[in-house]
Amino acid sequence: MTSVLTLVADPVRDRLDGATLADAASVLQEAGASMGDVAWLAPDRACDVAFDGGDPDAILGAMRRVLEDRPIDALTQPREGRRRRILLADMDSTMVVGETLDEMAVEAGLADQIVPITRRAMNGELDFAEALRHRLALFAGQPADLIDRVLARTALNPGARTAVMTMRAHGAFCQLVSGGFDAFTRWTIAAAGFDAAEANVMILADGRLTGGVGDPILGKGRKLALLRELADRHGVGADAVIAVGDGANDLPMLQAAGVGVAYRAKPAVRAACRARIDHTDLTTLLFFQGYPETAFID
Repeated sequence: MTSVLTLVADPVRDRLDGATLADAASVLQEAGASMGDVAWLAPDRACDVAFDGGDPDAILGAMRRVLEDRPIDALTQPREGRRRRILLADMDSTMVVGETLDEMAVEAGLADQIVPITRRAMNGELDFAEALRHRLALFAGQPADLIDRVLARTALNPGARTAVMTMRAHGAFCQLVSGGFDAFTRWTIAAAGFDAAEANVMILADGRLTGGVGDPILGKGRKLALLRELADRHGVGADAVIAVGDGANDLPMLQAAGVGVAYRAKPAVRAACRARIDHTDLTTLLFFQGYPETAFID
């Protein structure tokens, strides 16, 4: 069997059972594919269904339609070579909960001005660099401990540390890349276990935010360039990279990676990505690569 359909359920709200596998068998049969063995990656939660023949894209679309009202993520791909050598991950609303700049805005009483701009920029409606400069300028004069107050309540998204630590334990290089700020990527490196990070620099002076950001601004172009640099540095092709993100500035990176995963993504990004995590946590990055739960490291 040359292909695999991976199914991952949210264990709190659903489970994979015989009925789900019967649905998968029907989808494969209707697509003209032959079904092979079912390999359980986590009991009742994640499995690989091997198959031959049929159109993998059509099978994926049909499976998602069958699962439309259920919290189950799905992906079809070649069975072999799924484990990637590099993880390249966005930070805000991907590895960490929420947008850190928006959290700063809430703390500073600027949410009404800043959050709508963030939403539009992340959906690709605004130029990212211009939107970032505009939002940060609104913080001019705010005390620098605003950052510390937000850091104190920053949290990883479920499965983030497990995904990073498991891939590193199996020889992958894990890089964080963010259009957010280095104060938060430093926290995320330590919390999740990344090898390295790149981010924008928030300029401070005399214990206050100046409203300025260091040049050049890290946006979608740098994320794509970093993917290529990492692949070259590690002697692999872009197909050896699994990338994950949620916003429009992640899209070129996601589309260039061997597997580009839209995580709880903005509508424009979700529509443009074949691999998606819509319902489950970030350990699905591991299940999509064929890692069994017994190999997970926290």
